Amino acid sequence: MSSFFTCLCVKAGYKKKGSDDPSVLASQTYFSVNEVEALYDLFKKLSSSIIDDGLIHKEEFQLALFRNSSKQNLFVDRVFDLFDFKHNGVIEFGEFVRSLSVFHPRAPASDKITFLFRLYDLRQTGYIEREELKDMVLALLSESDLLLSDDMIESIIDKTMMEVDTKGDGMIDLEEWKEFVAKNPSLIKPVTLPDLEDITLAFPSFVMDSNVQD
Repeated sequence: MSSFFTCLCVKAGYKKKGSDDPSVLASQTYFSVNEVEALYDLFKKLSSSIIDDGLIHKEEFQLALFRNSSKQNLFVDRVFDLFDFKHNGVIEFGEFVRSLSVFHPRAPASDKITFLFRLYDLRQTGYIEREELKDMVLALLSESDLLLSDDMIESIIDKTMMEVDTKGDGMIDLEEWKEFVAKNPSLIKPVTLPDLEDITLAFPSFVMDSNVQD
């Protein structure tokens, strides 16, 4: 389990215009205007944790996911890339809100399934290949400090590919992934943060459980 955005909100006003205006962001996400403004408090806290420039850098993102840890992880890099829509190496407020929206309890399962597929599609080819699946499994094991033998890891990968790759072409496409998740709905549990249901209330932290549990 990793702490995801562990922090306390601070009270502050938000006066952004254009595409990052609270009303615009609210219309494009599952958040209300008040919730967008509350998220700005959270964003300010994260974006000033190392470099106070109004942007979340990868180092700050790393600190949010693994507080008090210097551990680098493929998982962190991939999630950061998905949040960084513009691919300019930083997360702006609009990107932050739009990305968090998929974690909202009211976000449809289809959005969460697609997000997870993109998370595992490391090479962004539209398919999850065996090596990509192995890389993510190794990253999650490292994050959880779990040690498994090479044979056991290969067995897990082989079993997963056999179950998900119903077309037998050595790759998992989005259609196959959707069918697999439909049979294993607990897979999308980590893509829901209950605290986002009403972030205008006082809350101690956002917690994301990256361990898949049956």
